Amino acid sequence: MYKIKNDSVIKMLSERKEIFWENTYKEIYKGIDISREEIFEAENRIQRFALFLNKSFPELLQSSGLISSPIKGISKIKKNRNLPGKIFLKMDNMLPISGSIKARGGFYEVLKHGEELAIRNNLLNTNDDYSKLINLKSFFNKYSISVGSTGNLGLSIGLMGAKLGFKVNVHMSEDAKSWKKEMLRNQGVTVFEYKSDYSFAVESARELSKKDPNDYFIDDENSKDLFLGYSIAGSEIKKQLAELKISVNDEHPLFVFLPCGVGGGPGGITFGLKEIFKDNVHCFFGEPVESPSFFLGLYTQLHEKISVEDIGLTNKTIADGLAVGRPSGFVGKTLNTVIDGCYTCEDNYLTKLLKEFYYEENIFLEPSAVTGIKGVEIIQKSGYFEKNNINPENVTYIIWGTGGNLVPESIKKEYLNY
Repeated sequence: MYKIKNDSVIKMLSERKEIFWENTYKEIYKGIDISREEIFEAENRIQRFALFLNKSFPELLQSSGLISSPIKGISKIKKNRNLPGKIFLKMDNMLPISGSIKARGGFYEVLKHGEELAIRNNLLNTNDDYSKLINLKSFFNKYSISVGSTGNLGLSIGLMGAKLGFKVNVHMSEDAKSWKKEMLRNQGVTVFEYKSDYSFAVESARELSKKDPNDYFIDDENSKDLFLGYSIAGSEIKKQLAELKISVNDEHPLFVFLPCGVGGGPGGITFGLKEIFKDNVHCFFGEPVESPSFFLGLYTQLHEKISVEDIGLTNKTIADGLAVGRPSGFVGKTLNTVIDGCYTCEDNYLTKLLKEFYYEENIFLEPSAVTGIKGVEIIQKSGYFEKNNINPENVTYIIWGTGGNLVPESIKKEYLNY
């Protein structure tokens, strides 16, 4: 057990209290070790795959093969909860193919690996029409990809890997939903199930992958490529806000609330946003009270060396995508001085808000995807605006919706009847 001593924040976390914490390690944004040029490279790589994606997935015809999601004002929830400013939902729950934020990082790393293999074997060059990859399934079938996941990352990697022709192994914790496992199996993906948590599934995937020279392990805890795939969202937000004629500057800051599991998705998006908007964007990570792993790692500065079990928590939550006991040390250390704050919310709040989104806004989100509204509410009372001389009425808020579009009707009904 981690010694709580007289630390009030750790005490509140261990008592499963909802809490907001402004990152006391934060500094003026000066960039990080990953460069803006690497984001451009990632954007260009995804663009090269547009023809392949367009021809491989009917749902991408309207977007010409681009993986993107809309933003939408949530006026009814804003009014019902008396929330200030302009509030939008970033609808990554509507991302094509896999219906979650994990499409950004998961698709990107699979596609990058496929590109590198094809180029190395003289089957592709970067000036080619990438739709030719459709005819290379027999080549890719000589190779495999492995990943550990609580659900949505496994779905993204499994669906894209299988489309290219890879053999895909997804190692899933007990928190992963059965319907996600079934969907993967229906696509020919091999699913390993463990009666343990996310970290055990990742470690098992890592160890088995080492035994196969043709297997590529996608490391959710430490992958720079996943991180870069998520970061592309920054440019997408910039374009969407410009289309809405919304300015982001010193007087009109942008506040973004991101559900957080191991940290890769919200971390990559935070990096992409900070590179564009610098200190005029404020990014906050939301986690369930039973699984505040990233919050705990950042606050204690122990990062991956501490787990929620160390302070007496169970890591059991209805928000299965956020059921992570130990955070990514790579993301925590990389963004140590960049993240603006963390907060927690109770499961009963998540189920209540899931219903509000469905009945008030006609949007279905998974429990993991609704933590953002709690962030908007909790920050109003935190003193953050006063401390940072921000007028809350001038803020544009973005709630990041992370998953929900692929949830089967029977499971939707279960969530709505909680």
